[in-house]
Amino acid sequence: MRESYVILEKIKADPYSATLEELTVLLKENDEEFNEYLFQTADEVRREYVGDEVHIRALIEFSNYCRRDCKYCGLRRSNRKLRRYRMKPEEIVQRARMAAEMGARTIVLQSGEDLTFTAETIADMIKEMKKFDVAVTLSLGERDYREYKLWKDSGADRYLMRHETANPELYRKLHPDSRFEERLKCLKILRELGYEVGAGSIVGLPGQTAWDMAMDLIFTRDMDCDMVGIGPFIPHPDTPLAHEKPGDFIMCLKMVALTRILIPDSNIPATTAMGTIKPGGREITLQCGANVIMPNLTPTPYRALYQLYPGKICVFESDVRCLPCVKMMIERLNRKVGTTYGNRVKKKAA
Repeated sequence: MRESYVILEKIKADPYSATLEELTVLLKENDEEFNEYLFQTADEVRREYVGDEVHIRALIEFSNYCRRDCKYCGLRRSNRKLRRYRMKPEEIVQRARMAAEMGARTIVLQSGEDLTFTAETIADMIKEMKKFDVAVTLSLGERDYREYKLWKDSGADRYLMRHETANPELYRKLHPDSRFEERLKCLKILRELGYEVGAGSIVGLPGQTAWDMAMDLIFTRDMDCDMVGIGPFIPHPDTPLAHEKPGDFIMCLKMVALTRILIPDSNIPATTAMGTIKPGGREITLQCGANVIMPNLTPTPYRALYQLYPGKICVFESDVRCLPCVKMMIERLNRKVGTTYGNRVKKKAA
């Protein structure tokens, strides 16, 4: 049996036995037959640990203002070409109500790091949304302990903050005004406060190596992340990385599959970016270990302006079409639409 198969079987039996060297070998493996075996294995692990349900998280991108200047992101503060917007709190709450009435069990509030929305404003919105019998996930970037605690005390359930890359030097090059250590500190605070915590990486960043991606896998495993969001680097024309090569779809799938094997009971989304770089990419990802999907419920006047990357799918469709569409997608795959909040349930293999 080839080395890659031996390593994969060992890691499947004991995820904490995986080393950086072994994961690098698997990521560098170019054999199509092995990759298919990896994807099949991840799908089997997904079925064993989290079942056939796909949990729907309704995403509301309520502001595209951002204080950060990350070199890969279209929302970066130096992008003067982007038309900025902020939804009003009452608009956001009404949109969450609509998503809940359409059957979403989780509302995801996402924005750039926009400090115009005070901690108290966010807390008030969380309290209103909890009346709709939904879980609330926040993705608002780096804030301080007081703010995170206020939101948790107000009813927030989860916090998603991708670490982007676990290589501190690469992180520094891509984030001129923030540090990896600060992001790690925030993630630890969120864990301490009792949130379900999500991290995740960008695959194909300029200068990134297979070793770096193996570091990302080890990082999320050792943090025992409840959620792991993985997507490809997609160059935005109005950023310093406009002319760089985009991330590879198959490498993204391998990262998703290996994450499933390393953290078998985690919640892993089939990200919108996967559907952007390849038609049907989200469906494929759901068959390689993913068990979450996040339809975009941002209202039509704003959704095209939340430009993390160009070419995002579904932005010009009706703003209420995405949720029914993903339900049909799930059913086409012979999977079940999740009916619970979709909290992580830690368990051992049967």
